[in-house]
Amino acid sequence: MTITNTSVIKKTLLIFLVIAGLIFAKAFLIPLFIGSILATLFIPFSNLLEKYGIPKVLAAFICLLTLVLIMSGLVALLAWKIAELVNDVELIKQKAIASGVEAQEYIFNHLGISVEQQSNILKQEQPSLSSIMQLTFSSITSLITNLILLLAYVFFLLYYRKHIKQFFLKLAKPAQQQEMSEILSKATHVSQQYLFGLSKMIVCLWIMYSIGFSILGVKNAIFFAILCGLLEIVPFVGNITGTTLTVLVTALHSAPLSVLGGIVAVYGTVQFIQGWVLEPLILGPQVKINPLFTIIALVVGELIWGVPGIILAIPLTAILKIVCDHIESLKPYGFLIGEIEYENQENTLLTKLNKQILKLSKRK
Repeated sequence: MTITNTSVIKKTLLIFLVIAGLIFAKAFLIPLFIGSILATLFIPFSNLLEKYGIPKVLAAFICLLTLVLIMSGLVALLAWKIAELVNDVELIKQKAIASGVEAQEYIFNHLGISVEQQSNILKQEQPSLSSIMQLTFSSITSLITNLILLLAYVFFLLYYRKHIKQFFLKLAKPAQQQEMSEILSKATHVSQQYLFGLSKMIVCLWIMYSIGFSILGVKNAIFFAILCGLLEIVPFVGNITGTTLTVLVTALHSAPLSVLGGIVAVYGTVQFIQGWVLEPLILGPQVKINPLFTIIALVVGELIWGVPGIILAIPLTAILKIVCDHIESLKPYGFLIGEIEYENQENTLLTKLNKQILKLSKRK
């Protein structure tokens, strides 16, 4: 086997061009990709509606309306629980001020910087009110625009899904159209399975966190359970962020160390159950990316597209693996991304546990 410098340079240059293109076109691609993945979730529902004689355009609109209702329900649920925290805002404010005073005294005692000097430094670093208002207005405008675009993409992708499938089939040679159809079917299936599995996972996390936080006596336990569950859409980072916020707010309410330690223990227990019971049972064998490339995908996604990149990293990497597995020259990359099969370690306890869970899920 011969690897030339020219081939390495070409492949490296191609990777950098692809990344540069993704960064440059992120305003266009992020809503399109999120809309595409959400559209795959409603394909079975749309097919069912069309099977009963409902026109395609009306079926797509019903799917869109269902998505809007689900999103509105989640927002309403969070708003309802946040409203319960309004009474605690004053207490949190007082605690924050007290903590700030203690921090100023610590800086003065150990670094010799007076309170007045600290205040001047903070004033110099604080952005002006006009810039804050401008940034807020810009963020809200961008959010509304992207939301409208996302909903439009979901509707039209559902309506034109067969037309788009025919386009991809026409790209392939006649002898390869069957394989192209299989790639599209598997890519759609893995997106559906990931979203369905993630939804089930979030509900299970809501239940487990609610039980754990309620037993510990955490104030507004249901809200923090919902928050920790919803943040699961950002793998690894989300649940840690939710748990950290829970610990910080609970600490501001002067909770004892036993409760704070209990929150961390609940988090560890839930993560163990999630990793070794829920994920094999709910997500199944389709979304198979090894932990190393899961982390790499999340890091690259964040570098390219920020938080949306983290959310899209797992399903897009799973789709990329499917494509690689069906193209001969890319099969080594699909193998590299996929999970390792431990042929010589079948007797380990964790392997046996996973096998039993998969058998139970297949029986169901």
